[in-house]
Amino acid sequence: MTNTDTGPVPDYVPGPIKRFLYRFHPAQLVKWTVYVLLLVNWVYYGWEEWEMAQYTLRQGGSWLDWSTAFSTTIDEAAWFGLLFLWELETYWLPYEWNRPWLKRGMHLLRAVCYVFLTHTVVARAIDFNYIQNLTPIAEVSSLCDIANQEVSFTHNLHYSMIDSGNCADLSNDSEFFAVENSSVTDRSRYREEVLRVWVDLQDAVTWLLVMFSIELAIWLQARDITGGPIMLASYAGKIFYGLLFVHAGYWAWNGHWIYAWDQALWILGFFAIEMNVKDWREELEEEEEEDKLSHRLPGEESTKGMGSM
Repeated sequence: MTNTDTGPVPDYVPGPIKRFLYRFHPAQLVKWTVYVLLLVNWVYYGWEEWEMAQYTLRQGGSWLDWSTAFSTTIDEAAWFGLLFLWELETYWLPYEWNRPWLKRGMHLLRAVCYVFLTHTVVARAIDFNYIQNLTPIAEVSSLCDIANQEVSFTHNLHYSMIDSGNCADLSNDSEFFAVENSSVTDRSRYREEVLRVWVDLQDAVTWLLVMFSIELAIWLQARDITGGPIMLASYAGKIFYGLLFVHAGYWAWNGHWIYAWDQALWILGFFAIEMNVKDWREELEEEEEEDKLSHRLPGEESTKGMGSM
């Protein structure tokens, strides 16, 4: 599993030190920079969702409501777990450490991450089913009708508490929808909310498909399968990256640059894992070639060389 190509590290450096130096080679700093930036984004998301929950759950909520409110924070924590486990399996752990107990432990941890990621998809699906079937709030024709009732007006993930001083300025529409537990929006912005939740659901499902393609690639690589139709299926994840970039464009278009930035960072992070798998495959192929050369009969190499002249 471990790539031992040390690049410019001199040959006279002992093997263990050479491997350590390779870990911190400048080519690897790009990958680790991406990981650190993703961690910073995760902290930001936690803070942002806490701020939103002060509006959306101002009147309380169930456990599912709270977990849905922090679905992005939970989702990214699970992705960090998978990223860490994949990084171990495809880059850091030497092949000889591939013990059954270690594999079972890593599979168990991955299963826990999958549970949380499944929660995200379920939460997004519930949100979409809820929001697309909304009807206007009865007996409310102006935001001033619900002023000073601990309800907020939302638009493009921005929230404002509705009070008697701002209710007339927030919207002049006559139909309103309760898009969240303690938040409403008007008719003109309702479709924008539906589209946002639909993109969220697409994004969660697409990332799961990317995950399955990477899992398939690692599974095939561990069994020394480097070709065939199943291997081609593992490359399908690259197609899904295109849709993820479209989602990033959607967030940028709506002014949420941090979401677009985060999407791009995660794509780079998963590219790093796929590069680990590629390096792992090349290493095994080199080892197989060296093994074949070591088992050749004396004189066989020179005969081959003469025959090719």
